[in-house]
Amino acid sequence: MARERKFSTDDLFQATEQMLLTHGYEGFSFSLLADQLEISRGAIYKYYDNKEELITDYMLYEMEQFLAELKDIESVDGFDAQFDFLINLIFKNSTIPHMIELGRRIPINGNQKVKENHEKLDKKHLNMYQHLQGFISLGRQELKLKETLPDPLILGFIFQTIMIPNHFGIPHTIWIRSIKEMIRHGMLRNE
Repeated sequence: MARERKFSTDDLFQATEQMLLTHGYEGFSFSLLADQLEISRGAIYKYYDNKEELITDYMLYEMEQFLAELKDIESVDGFDAQFDFLINLIFKNSTIPHMIELGRRIPINGNQKVKENHEKLDKKHLNMYQHLQGFISLGRQELKLKETLPDPLILGFIFQTIMIPNHFGIPHTIWIRSIKEMIRHGMLRNE
């Protein structure tokens, strides 16, 4: 009997991410994943009953990594610097919004582990917004944010910028700089 090739959680999650980005949820399968990792499907089934469990575990892992990096925003001085930090972090982790959207399509189908993972993801998503309350408060203290705009709208707007497609291939640095400028100053000329 052939020995099963060893693989790490990082290997599994990297391959999962790549497959989801390439094939989407519908095209994702343990067969394709096993082929990519050069292991048997049975090796994956030792840990996961189905793709929904694996994908939601992967999503939790990614969200935890993002939140760990996001905590560093507290060590950045000043709202402008925190704003730059946040935008750069969002674009560094550009797959997260896609994965969140994908996660909304994953059926729970009575699977307890998937249900628990969905609940954990919802909590982490709220935790992320609560964690950024200091960023919003600092923006208001420094009179950088309009008082009339609701906090969730500001944060939602910032996070949704990553979903704007760059159809014309504008260089990444120019794209991010332009997004920062639009958020800070709008798109209309001051006359």
